[in-house]
Amino acid sequence: MPIVFYDLMVVISLVLALVYALIWHKHFDVNLTMIFFLIPVANIGYSFMARAENIREAIIGSKVIYLGGCFLPLFITLAIFGICKINMPRAVRVLMFFMSIMSYGSVLTIGYNKWFYKAIEQDFSNGYLMLQKTYGPMHTVYYIFIIIYLIMGISVLVYSLIKRSDVSHRIILLLFIPETISIFSYFANKIFQMNIELVPVTYVLAQVVFLIIAYRMGLYDINDSAIDSIVEKGSTGFASFDLDHRFLGANSTACRMLPFLEGLHVDKVVKDERIDKWLAGFEKNSKADKIHYRQDDKIYLIDINHLVSARRKVGYQLLITDDTQDQKYLEMLEHFNTKLEQEVKAKTEHIVEMHDNLILSMATMVESRDNSTGGHIRRTSVCVRYLIEAMREGGYEGLTDSFCEKIIKAAPMHDLGKIAVDDAVLRYEGRYTPEMHNEMKKHAAEGARIVHEILKDTDDMEFHLLAENVAHYHHERWDGSGYPEGLKGRQIPLEARIMAIADVYDALVSKRCYKDSMPFDKADAIIMEGMGTQFDKSLEKYYVAARPKLEEYYRGLQSE
Repeated sequence: MPIVFYDLMVVISLVLALVYALIWHKHFDVNLTMIFFLIPVANIGYSFMARAENIREAIIGSKVIYLGGCFLPLFITLAIFGICKINMPRAVRVLMFFMSIMSYGSVLTIGYNKWFYKAIEQDFSNGYLMLQKTYGPMHTVYYIFIIIYLIMGISVLVYSLIKRSDVSHRIILLLFIPETISIFSYFANKIFQMNIELVPVTYVLAQVVFLIIAYRMGLYDINDSAIDSIVEKGSTGFASFDLDHRFLGANSTACRMLPFLEGLHVDKVVKDERIDKWLAGFEKNSKADKIHYRQDDKIYLIDINHLVSARRKVGYQLLITDDTQDQKYLEMLEHFNTKLEQEVKAKTEHIVEMHDNLILSMATMVESRDNSTGGHIRRTSVCVRYLIEAMREGGYEGLTDSFCEKIIKAAPMHDLGKIAVDDAVLRYEGRYTPEMHNEMKKHAAEGARIVHEILKDTDDMEFHLLAENVAHYHHERWDGSGYPEGLKGRQIPLEARIMAIADVYDALVSKRCYKDSMPFDKADAIIMEGMGTQFDKSLEKYYVAARPKLEEYYRGLQSE
């Protein structure tokens, strides 16, 4: 009867170990695997011992049994720590392994010395061989180790049940079963003096519990279950390489997406320029971890990550997904945005052109009321452009492209204030009286007000300020004797200082109703004489540089 019982336990434990092997996943705790390996071995020891015909065979069976007895408590305790996500210090693990090895080492001395068993006698009173043992000191140490493992396991389970919310309480309660039934089986044998050892039964029950736990752990491990689901779906490719760019392998999905992966040899350094480029780029900059690669009519997203083992970076892993639909949508959206930007730009340019034309038309309309300044706004704009070109070529400090563009654009607005001047003064043919001159001076401040009103809603604040300054201060003088504010030196904005030179030069060399055009040399002498008093002395060299172009321009007008 005992032989049948023990054989049945062997068969059941082997079947349960086979079931574990079928559901095994590489991410399962190695301690679980050792438990399912040692239990059938220990049960085989019980079966072998039940068949023993002499004391020597019984001792061999006993040593096989203690292989489970010494190491199963160790692996069960380590498994409990791992399942409860409690990190055991490495030194403690090493000490526990040493304790188990020392215990089993003393077991192997049975029959040779008195460390584990002081004496062994055979007993056939029940119809089969049983050993009557007198325990030695190492057997007591063995019990102490078992008790320590038991206390550690139960303590961790109680702590996790109370404190941990990231571990399934169902699994914790299941783990209490092998701990409690092992205690029960030990005391049952001692109290009731049973002819059959109950330990094989507790081993089998422990296997059943750990099978349930292994299955449940697969569900609770979100990372593993997610990866398994992705792989099963077959929509994501995986390819791995070590730190030296040696190929480690790829799944079938990756090879289907990127056919050149099939030509790579495992453990060989990759010679493919594409992969070398991707990995090298990721090594230089970890943010360069996403690459789009076109293969035929598909666009694949290649996501590069570090391959990690035992918290160490050991290589690189490529995750490959089909991103064709999203990329084509983005391309279409980008094309649409580009086209829209072009249309908006064209419309904006058209609006700006209309705006500029409107301002120019207003300036021309104002100028048409003045008998003495026909064509003045057009000519002064050209003068400003020549001065600006000379300043840029001469390296005038702080002159931006935006400033140069906007001052030329603002030049026609400098006399808009004349719209507020009385017609009798504006259309007077001859030299002004002091009263008439005072009336004419109003156009500077009025021009600034009008420009401000015209441009107050514009988004281009630089142009707004620059145009307002040109209209307001182009009659200010460097020595402070100008109008309307009497600004002096660099208090006068640069744009107004440039406009002042252009305005006076045109007035000198152009024919007016009350005077003839002045010769260029005489006009030049007046301008040069005014440098440092009427005009900014620092602009003198740029005026001199622009003078040939100015004279050529006005000669062309005179010959028309």
